Amino acid sequence: MRDCLPARFALALALLLTTAEAIARAQEELAIRTVLLSEHPSDSAPTLYVKGKVATVLRFETSVDPARTRMLAWEGRFEPLLAGGRKVVVEPLRDLGEDEGVPLLVTLANGKQVPFLLKPAEEGGRNAVDQQVNVFEDPRGYDAMYSTLMDSLKQRRALEDENHRLREEEHSADHALATLLAQGNLKHTPFTRRQGWRLKEEGADILVEVLSSKTLPKMAVLFTLTNRDAKKPWRMMEARLSTVSGGNSRAFALRMQQEEIAPGAMGRIAVVADDSAFQSPQGLEQLALELFRSDGLSQAYLVLEQRFIRE
Repeated sequence: MRDCLPARFALALALLLTTAEAIARAQEELAIRTVLLSEHPSDSAPTLYVKGKVATVLRFETSVDPARTRMLAWEGRFEPLLAGGRKVVVEPLRDLGEDEGVPLLVTLANGKQVPFLLKPAEEGGRNAVDQQVNVFEDPRGYDAMYSTLMDSLKQRRALEDENHRLREEEHSADHALATLLAQGNLKHTPFTRRQGWRLKEEGADILVEVLSSKTLPKMAVLFTLTNRDAKKPWRMMEARLSTVSGGNSRAFALRMQQEEIAPGAMGRIAVVADDSAFQSPQGLEQLALELFRSDGLSQAYLVLEQRFIRE
């Protein structure tokens, strides 16, 4: 005889999961994260990822003791610490340096001390800024399990969206062309070099090449970047393609030769855009292509015109 849930319980479970997924979707843009405290002495303090002029709220199950909650060496780097009720609020005055870390010690009303380490968030990376962190002592409690479920659903949705994006890119001709360019295989593409510039930016030398094709209504831009920083690898935060007049975003394909460029090393970044990106109800538009490194600094900016495709 089969074991099965009564229909009413199965329906209730389905409704619960559907409701939980809807709440998780609503929280995705709020950067809410769950931290479960460990009693093991060898475990390190949880890391909180913070960003300049963005408040990070820690929310506990019990009240905190404001008099015994403190940051170390925070002067000049953070707003004064706010602690009261079940919350602690930290806000950096500026972005922390890549190697900076600020200890935070939260003391609960029951006397328990909970250490944290404040580190800089990574723009567009895995360690995004924490806007709210729900902290739980008992991982088996209802609130802790529910908050963990929300995190799991958000992570699942992020993975599903990423997989969907990757599947679409697998069938994208523009991404295939960008991959060839990033790998240095210009001769295997229909593109030829139209214009080029050499830029000397902070920590990087960049060769910018604009490419066009006689057979396809497309254009490409190839960045060949040499990292001149003696210590830190070069990482990209994002590339933006938008209209010069209104700042409206345009679709494009992007590929990098590698995720990061080591000190003294060289890497390529390729962008491919279709002719339609220049079209608008008002007529032809100029497009601005801008490249940002991981700390938000603009590394290259150029204006593109449709004549690069037509010539």
